[in-house]
Amino acid sequence: FKSLVGKDVVVELKNDLSICGTLHSVDQYLNIKLTDISVTDPEKYPHMLSVKNCFIRGSVVRYVQLPADEVDTQLLQDAARKEAMQQKQ
Repeated sequence: FKSLVGKDVVVELKNDLSICGTLHSVDQYLNIKLTDISVTDPEKYPHMLSVKNCFIRGSVVRYVQLPADEVDTQLLQDAARKEAMQQKQ
């Protein structure tokens, strides 16, 4: 995640709130700081419209959606192939 600092991500929380923003920092506990945030459903969470920056505790994160062009799919495919080969043996 450290390589994604400065990139736009979407963080979905366990309470179904999804927050879009620019990744400012992340630590080993998945605590996340976002800047320039917006919520994906402002009608449901109108109190979040005035918030510009936020800190998200790692234990409440359900998913982090990464920019597609930042994911090394070749590396993931190679790792999946190696794991499948090891399970066959």
